[in-house]
Amino acid sequence: MAPVVVVHGMFNFLRGATPPEAAALRALTWQQRLAGSLALVSPGTRVPELEVAYYADLLRRELPENAQSEERAPDFDDLDEHEAFEVAQWLTAAGVEVPEDAMNLGMAPVRWMLGRLLEERGNRLTRRLREQTSDRIQQAIVSNLREVEAYTTWPERRRLVRERIADTIRRAAPGIVIAHSLGTCTTYETLHANPDIKVDLLLTLGSPLRVPALTRRLDPALRGGRGAKPAGVGRWVNIADVGDPVAVPPGLSAVFPVDQDETCDNGFGFHGLGGYLANGLTAAAVAPYLA
Repeated sequence: MAPVVVVHGMFNFLRGATPPEAAALRALTWQQRLAGSLALVSPGTRVPELEVAYYADLLRRELPENAQSEERAPDFDDLDEHEAFEVAQWLTAAGVEVPEDAMNLGMAPVRWMLGRLLEERGNRLTRRLREQTSDRIQQAIVSNLREVEAYTTWPERRRLVRERIADTIRRAAPGIVIAHSLGTCTTYETLHANPDIKVDLLLTLGSPLRVPALTRRLDPALRGGRGAKPAGVGRWVNIADVGDPVAVPPGLSAVFPVDQDETCDNGFGFHGLGGYLANGLTAAAVAPYLA
């Protein structure tokens, strides 16, 4: 059985580990989560080996050879004016209305907007859980925004990331590629840039492909407001948690030609790859290709 290639998203830089070591550690953890969902949905299906296309070391703000992880997780207090504007757009895409007294989107109070989002989606949370959820959402949005910036603004870094993903897929020759979070963007671009790469199933999880800060920077750019399926992809399935603050709006089909668009509820693990891999929808999507 060919391995499944996994292209990771944010929060995956492992200090002190080489890229191959980090890839192996992530693969072991994620394989266990996928094994659990397969056992429930498709008993008897063999659990595939996972090959992780690891590129987190290339997305540090420093040069790759001096890569370091941040001392603490970022939040809205760390935003500059441009980043605050991007976050306001992000929250607007999630369905939050801009307050009437904000003269423009750049002046929108992003903490207030996040509070509104939590009121709408988390009205059954205790105050403490709401605070913890707010912290996690801030970290997810700011980290993803900055990794998008790191990936898209340095052409050489973008090239290196694409090369590493393409090399992993070519070496593993998988039938299935699973991409998560920012990895859905890097994979989308990599497959478009390498039309000779063929995969039977592209499974995108928690994708921010419709987030304005990312969509307008895609290569290839949208045409007429629409994206395109990479030439070598047989079937494209997208799954997004209804509460995932990174996958907003949760469906891709309004802009991208996905063959199947699904939503799920991973509870408090709303954006983590482990939660998505443990979900039955993921197992149901990959099981037919593992026979």
